[in-house]
Amino acid sequence: MKTFPKISPLAVLAMLFLFGAPENARAQSRAAEPCLLDRCGDRQERGANRSEPRASANVAPGQFDFYVFALSWSAGFCALEGAQKGRDQCAPGAANGFVVHGLWPQNERGFPSNCDSGARNPPRAAMDLARDIYPEEGLARHQWRKHGTCSGRSPSEYFADAARARDKIVIPEEFKSPGKARILDPMDVQRAFMAANRGLRPGMMAVTCQRGLLQEVRVCLSKDLREFQSCPEVARQACRAREISAPPAL
Repeated sequence: MKTFPKISPLAVLAMLFLFGAPENARAQSRAAEPCLLDRCGDRQERGANRSEPRASANVAPGQFDFYVFALSWSAGFCALEGAQKGRDQCAPGAANGFVVHGLWPQNERGFPSNCDSGARNPPRAAMDLARDIYPEEGLARHQWRKHGTCSGRSPSEYFADAARARDKIVIPEEFKSPGKARILDPMDVQRAFMAANRGLRPGMMAVTCQRGLLQEVRVCLSKDLREFQSCPEVARQACRAREISAPPAL
């Protein structure tokens, strides 16, 4: 009678893991992918799997590692989606260059979102302050609900911090008068910002793009907003295209 070698239970489990469930292992790996910045919401807008993890709301306000300050290239936003949505910042004659998108509490991995701060709707006094910072009131309200509630600050304090971040970042001269379309290397945009902002280095920011258009410049700042902050995970989200277009202001 022909005999077969005995196989230990551990060996059987190893073979099942290696050969029996590769799709399940890949699915688990995808599920573990952290949400970065505002991209979790973008995944759902693109019809991504709703079972993917999203930014966590189950954290105490103020529990985060650093801030990401996002400046949106307004004409790029308008070309991608803003004009179709009838946004005021995209009205003819607005002539916006870089505008404040938001100030986002961020962790080394992932970010908190929609925290239970007890103040979901900013009072009028806070919105009066926000009006001078954001291109639209609706954007300011959204930023408070999604990000500001996790800052550990009151609405007025949070919007004041956004103003401080805006005043800290120097916009390079070549981006202050966006009168004509330009073809750019994303690295040239990064170099221009680093040259204009002392202490800003690679690994502390990301230039993002979408559908070949300049989208945003995202700069990492310490929690007290005094120093630029190393943020490898954020920096890895930078645009990888060789060339992008910066549409002119309307």
